[in-house]
Amino acid sequence: MPMIRKLRRAMRGAYRRTVDLSHPARSPLGSTVVNCVVYEGGVRQPCDGDAREALRQVRKNGSGFVWIGLHQPTEIQLAVFAELFGLHPLAVEDAVQAHQRPKVQRYGRDGQGGTLFAILKTCRYVAHEQLTTESEVVDTGELMVFAGADFVITVRHGPHGSLGPLREALEASPEQLAKGPAAVLHAIADQVVDDYLAVADAVQHDVDAVESAVFSEDARSADAGQIYLLKRELLELKRAVAPLERPMRSLATAPLPPVGPDMQPYFRDVVDHLARVNEQISGYDTLLDSILQAHLAQVTVAQNEDMRKITAWAAIIAVPTMVCGMYGMNFDHMPELRWTYGYPLVLGVMATACVVIHRAFRRNGWL
Repeated sequence: MPMIRKLRRAMRGAYRRTVDLSHPARSPLGSTVVNCVVYEGGVRQPCDGDAREALRQVRKNGSGFVWIGLHQPTEIQLAVFAELFGLHPLAVEDAVQAHQRPKVQRYGRDGQGGTLFAILKTCRYVAHEQLTTESEVVDTGELMVFAGADFVITVRHGPHGSLGPLREALEASPEQLAKGPAAVLHAIADQVVDDYLAVADAVQHDVDAVESAVFSEDARSADAGQIYLLKRELLELKRAVAPLERPMRSLATAPLPPVGPDMQPYFRDVVDHLARVNEQISGYDTLLDSILQAHLAQVTVAQNEDMRKITAWAAIIAVPTMVCGMYGMNFDHMPELRWTYGYPLVLGVMATACVVIHRAFRRNGWL
């Protein structure tokens, strides 16, 4: 028992240190706590940024919810909120450790209906002037959401995927925000999926550029490394999108507290967008396979053409080489060796033979 009390005191001290530090975000909270806001009836309420006081206020009034935003918290920092909101240890572990697979899980069953835990992959298109084998096309991060009956906790990993603009957009629509934590979860999922659509549309320009290079007149300017790069980046995007469709579909078809029947149509819209992104990614991947095969076929054809040209020139050069080789032998009795016009005659015969062979190869398309 003394050890438990000591641990709790340390956790409270870590919480105070977390919320007392300055941060250049939209809210003057700690470097980990980006924001702590109370909403009632979809309207933002005065709050000093203390999560304990915010939760006490919400549960005292019996309405509204508290939304806490965290950015890359440590295990100790997140443990403070896990104790306060009753978060499951497995979900907390996943929220601290990045590089998780997208999923939606429900933990516990208590008076509040349990906690819904969602992991979403955030994606951003990395702009570049020219696609090279060293380019980075898709940059990914992670966003975890704990949604209960009266709270939402968002945990963000990575430099992008800020929820500040999303929070402001929701606050401008109080009737939607009044639907509770489920509305926040939907808005976050909708924004993440919209980012997928934007990234997929941007990747299409790179796919079109590679396709144009492969089927251009100067096909040798295309690089197979660029095609492999795009396929690798598409795989990164697919890892973010594909696993998310099934859990989003479960939210859209079966009530899963805190997501009620009134919010299911909104999640069905998210599922439709996810299906569209999946189709785009599959189409790009298939197209890149075809482009790669076409590029390899073009390389093979070009190599065959080069070999034919080399063979043709070798055959042309073989005629003067043979004649010169014969007359280079040190024999006393050779045809026209003492004749005055013997040398010009031999040169003429070699030139004529080379011209005839060259025309024959040109006529057959070898040169």
